[in-house]
Amino acid sequence: MYRNIIFDLYGTLIDIRTDEYSLDFWRRAVQVFAMNGASFSPGELRSSYEKYVRRLSIRQRLKHPTYRWLDIDLLGVFKRLYRDKGIDADELLLRDTAHRFREDSTEFIRLYDGVIELLEGLRDAGKKIYLLSNAQESFTVPEMDELGILPYFDGIMISSEEGVSKPQPQFFERLLSKYSLDPQECLMVGNDQNADMLGARRAGIDGLYIHQEISPEVNDESEIRARWKIMDGDVRKILPIILDAK
Repeated sequence: MYRNIIFDLYGTLIDIRTDEYSLDFWRRAVQVFAMNGASFSPGELRSSYEKYVRRLSIRQRLKHPTYRWLDIDLLGVFKRLYRDKGIDADELLLRDTAHRFREDSTEFIRLYDGVIELLEGLRDAGKKIYLLSNAQESFTVPEMDELGILPYFDGIMISSEEGVSKPQPQFFERLLSKYSLDPQECLMVGNDQNADMLGARRAGIDGLYIHQEISPEVNDESEIRARWKIMDGDVRKILPIILDAK
């Protein structure tokens, strides 16, 4: 029996489309910084942003040379962008910038049909609910709050805070250690056959795969190493599987 259900977020519980590549987005992003006294052209902002992402990624790689899958905190990127313009940005300003940056890049965001019913059903059944997400904490926690799902989680671990991401086994192991979880009592639910299913398997955790429109392409369903597979994206099928699992 699974006592602890570990969810991926984007593409599993939340359907989202973002755009951080178009010129229109960078024109909007310029205004975020201009409101706080930092003047950039769109091209300058994008170039500097990408430069600092690369630098922080290299620094993280040097800290963990044996890890393949790492992450950085974009708040550090925003802080360096402000510093370039002579502004010493505090935590409040950095988080406000992150919020506006994310809003400008988001085309739409919504819960998949059946998510609230799924989380309530798990809670009513006495299951503990955890999040393990490759994401930015400064984006993710506000979005979970706005969509009304934050209170359902007993524990949250996000890659930007840990500096490591799925499918790196150590990311899963950190969650298990932090919340004193037995991997044999855990089930990973996610929409990525590598990040979610392969990573969980390497950490000794069973997997339930759900295929969504934004899931990485699957050429052969048999290659998905999961105990259960939902290939039509129907979130409502998850709860009965978990409650019937032995």
